[in-house]
Amino acid sequence: MTLPPSEDQVRRLVRQSLERLLGAAELPTVQREQPVAQRRQIVDAQQIAQAAPGSTVVLPPSAVITPLARDLALERNVTLATGVKTPQPSGPAEKTVAIGADHGGYALKEQLKPVIAGLGWQVVDCGTFSTDSVDYPDYAYAVARLVADGRARWGIMVDGAGIGSCMVANKVPGVRAALCYDLASAANSREHNHANVLTLGAGLIGPNLAQQIVKVWLETPFGPDRHARRVEKITQIEGRYLRK
Repeated sequence: MTLPPSEDQVRRLVRQSLERLLGAAELPTVQREQPVAQRRQIVDAQQIAQAAPGSTVVLPPSAVITPLARDLALERNVTLATGVKTPQPSGPAEKTVAIGADHGGYALKEQLKPVIAGLGWQVVDCGTFSTDSVDYPDYAYAVARLVADGRARWGIMVDGAGIGSCMVANKVPGVRAALCYDLASAANSREHNHANVLTLGAGLIGPNLAQQIVKVWLETPFGPDRHARRVEKITQIEGRYLRK
């Protein structure tokens, strides 16, 4: 008597069929370097099982979702969304921190979320939600937009070096993003520059230092007098270009 295939065997067969259909040589988690336009992320039930019940998983528009993954998403009330969508904070903006990351910063983002919540802040996660390759500008913009729109008091974005995300965030009017790499730069960016978005480089600092930087950054008040005058000049320069 032939036994029916197990769930794991069915999963493997489905993924193998999709790979042949898409012309992929490997699973997306170990993709070879190829043009971004040709990458197709396959979302299976195992990935959905790792998502928190009731959460939203943001996927690239080209993602292929297996039937088992869709069924499990329904069971766990997990929403599958394509593209990067700006989440809606449920709590008061003045007590909200928006956080985001690309694939290089995903692990550190997950480590920072409980630290921020432990300091009394509501955390709004703008993604990404896995280590699958994504583009950091999408997530840096989602974080910066929440801050600029007044829906989050502060923003934190993590990528490999923190530089690109800082550039993106500073393109959003009303945002003053600072890349911080130690406790002194964290305190200075808040006291002197009134930074409202913090960017971190997961490839440059470890999790322990990152947690200390976040704590100092969130707890350092903005300095008055000459610091306020200088920050106002930053705002005035930004305004000249907005009026054009």
